Amino acid sequence: MRTLVLNAGYEPLNVVTSRRAAVLVMRGKASVLAEDGLPIVAPSVLIPRPAVILLHQYVRVARRNPGPPSRRSVLRRDRKQCGYCGRSAATVDHVIPKSRGGDSSWENLLACCGPCNVRKGDKTLEQLGWNLLTTPRVPPHHMWLPAELDAPREIWMPFLDSTALPA
Repeated sequence: MRTLVLNAGYEPLNVVTSRRAAVLVMRGKASVLAEDGLPIVAPSVLIPRPAVILLHQYVRVARRNPGPPSRRSVLRRDRKQCGYCGRSAATVDHVIPKSRGGDSSWENLLACCGPCNVRKGDKTLEQLGWNLLTTPRVPPHHMWLPAELDAPREIWMPFLDSTALPA
């Protein structure tokens, strides 16, 4: 089971195991805001399983510019949808091919399905007469939240600001 950790300012900070969350609560570093139905069974005690905890002290998070894109981060940014046809994507393509001077930047990489990737090859969009369904950009701030928040658990929803979640 996973537990949502909220910073002292109630913004989502992380998702941890229920065991780690229980340790934070027992050490007095966090409070339980919501519980799951199944308790954590220890040799001498039953501990309510936390679903959402709130840290007592604010944790300052360093917000850095996104690093270089990876296959995984591009697929997450594009929600695993092909930027050319809209089908399910499992690979990444350079919009301007590397052989034609394209770089591996956020603005030139796009999630792509296998058939479109093979069909495009090292051609440009103009040569194929294709249009992009979405323009590749540097991902927004919520992309740096835990991936579990892409599909949050129902019990977490009252604690999540809808502006912090991906659309």
